[in-house]
Amino acid sequence: MIAFLENIGFTELVVILVAALIIFGPNKLPELGRSLGQGIREFKKATQAITEEVARAATEEPAAVLAKPTAPAAAQSEPADDSSKNG
Repeated sequence: MIAFLENIGFTELVVILVAALIIFGPNKLPELGRSLGQGIREFKKATQAITEEVARAATEEPAAVLAKPTAPAAAQSEPADDSSKNG
């Protein structure tokens, strides 16, 4: 999932955490962590819901496929009255 973190070593991680501590401060950092965790959790829920919906739709046959196709609207409409041409 987080493949880009494989290339980050311990020293790089410490530098990033110290920079975050300096920028945001010790009071704001736990709040940011909670917000980030909630955002990731909501993202996972949304992607799981979408995946389940797609899987469910793939297993169900839609009603439109089961119904017989109808002729185009132009072919179904009645022809105009041509009584003026006959006589």
